[in-house]
Amino acid sequence: MPANLGPDTIRFLPETILAVMGTLLMVLTGLLGGHGSKLYGNLSLATLAAGIAAAIYANAHAGAAFGGMLMVDGFATFFRVLVMTVGILTVLPSYGFLARQGAETAEYHVLLLFSIAGQCLMAAANDLIIVFIGLEISSISSYVLAGFFRDDKRANEASLKYFLLGSFATAFFLYGVALIYGATGTVNLTAVRAALMGTDAPSPVFIGVALALMFVGLGFKISAAPFQIWAPDVYQGAPTPVAAFLSAGPKAAAFAIFLRIFMTSFESIGSMWEPLVWFSALLSMTIGNFAALLQSNVKRMLAYSSIAHAGYVLVALTARSQVGTAAAMFYLAAYAFMNVGAFSVVAYLSGKGERYQNIEDFAGLGQKQPLTSAMLSIFLLSLIGVPLTGGFFGKFYIFKAALESHLVWLTVLGLLNSAVAAYYYLRILVMMYMHEPSEAVDKTERLSPSLRAALVLPAIGTLVLGIFPGWVLNFAGKSASLLK
Repeated sequence: MPANLGPDTIRFLPETILAVMGTLLMVLTGLLGGHGSKLYGNLSLATLAAGIAAAIYANAHAGAAFGGMLMVDGFATFFRVLVMTVGILTVLPSYGFLARQGAETAEYHVLLLFSIAGQCLMAAANDLIIVFIGLEISSISSYVLAGFFRDDKRANEASLKYFLLGSFATAFFLYGVALIYGATGTVNLTAVRAALMGTDAPSPVFIGVALALMFVGLGFKISAAPFQIWAPDVYQGAPTPVAAFLSAGPKAAAFAIFLRIFMTSFESIGSMWEPLVWFSALLSMTIGNFAALLQSNVKRMLAYSSIAHAGYVLVALTARSQVGTAAAMFYLAAYAFMNVGAFSVVAYLSGKGERYQNIEDFAGLGQKQPLTSAMLSIFLLSLIGVPLTGGFFGKFYIFKAALESHLVWLTVLGLLNSAVAAYYYLRILVMMYMHEPSEAVDKTERLSPSLRAALVLPAIGTLVLGIFPGWVLNFAGKSASLLK
C-alpha cells in the first residue's frame, strides 16, 4: 500500500477499490463481451481479496474520516471483512452456475461489487446520511441482482417485490432520520448520543417515533418479523448464488448499522426500544421456524430459516450489553459461512433453469456425491446448533448474553424455537442418506474446482468457529467495546 496516502483516503480504501474495479468491469464488458466470462469472476475475486487487505490496512490506521462521517475501528473492520468474505463465497459457485444458465456477463460481478461497496460503507458509517447512501448503493444493486435472469418470471417477481417493499422500508428509515435531525440538530451518531444524554434532551415521545420509523427500515433489511414477508418470494425467485448473498451480506451490514445506532446513539434510552426488539426477536424466531416446517422448496425453507436466525441475533441486541454485541458479531460470522455454504449446494444441485429445488431432489445425495453431502451436513448441523460447529457457539453466546441481562423468558422461548428448527434441517439429512438417488442427483456433474472451494472453505470456517472460537470472539469483544 502506498505510504503517502492521507488518513481519510486510507480509511476509505476498501470502498474505493471495489467501486473502481466495478467501473472498470463495466468498461471491460463493452470490449470483451461474453468472451471474458472467467476473467470477470477472477477479477472479482482479486478485487475482494484486495478489499479485505485494504480493510485490515485501514484498521492499522483506525480513526474518524471525512469530518467524523466515517469511523474505522475494529467493529467496522469486522463487518467489512465479513461482507467481502461473503462476496468471495458468492463468486465461487457463480462460475458454474452462470455458465449452466447461459448468463456469464460482467454485469453480475459489477452489481455484486457495488452492493458490497455499499455494505462496507454502512459498516463504517458514523453519520445517518452516510448510512442512507450506503444502504441505497447496496439495495439498488441487490434489487437488480434478484432479477438478474430477465427472462425468468420468478426472478422478475422477486426483483419487483424486493424493490417496491424495499423502497417503502427505506422511506420509513429516512423519515426517522429526518425526525432525529429535527430533534437533535445533527445526524452524526456520536453527536446524537451526546444530545440524548444532555440536560436539554429532546422529548422522549419524539425520539420514540423516530426510533420506531428507523426500526421499520432496518427490520426490513434484516428480514425480521413483522417485516419479513418479502424474504421467501425473493430468495426463491432470485438466482441461487444471489439468494445466498442476500441472506448473509446485506443482512450482516444492516445488523452492523443496527448495533452501531442502537448501542451508540440510543444506548442511553435503551428502555424505550428494548421491548420493541424483544417482541420482534420472538416473532422472528417463531414465524421463521414454524413456517419453515411447512416448506417443500429448499430455498423457501432457508428463507424462513434466515428470518428465524435474524431473531436469534435480535436476542443478542435485546441484551443491551457488550457481551451481547460480541455474541451477535460472532453469530453473524458463523451464519454467513453455514448459510452461504448451504445455498451453494442448492445452486449445484438445482440444474439448468433451477428445476431441482425441492427437498425430495436431495434424495440419495450421500451415495452419489459423498463430499457434497458431507459439506451440506456440516452446514445443516451448524444451523441446528450442534456442538463443534460455529452455530453452536453462536447460539450459546447469544443465550448466555440474554441470561446475563435477565431475559429469562426470551432465552427459554429461543431454545424451544431451536428445538423446532432441528426437525426441518434433519429432513434434508434423512433424504440425503436414507433414500434412493433422485433424478436431480443422477444428473449432477462433477464438482468444478471453484465449486469445490465454495463448499470446502465455508465448511472449514464453520468448523474452525466451532472448535476454536476464541480468536474471533475475542476480536468481536474488543470491537464491541468501541461502541460504548
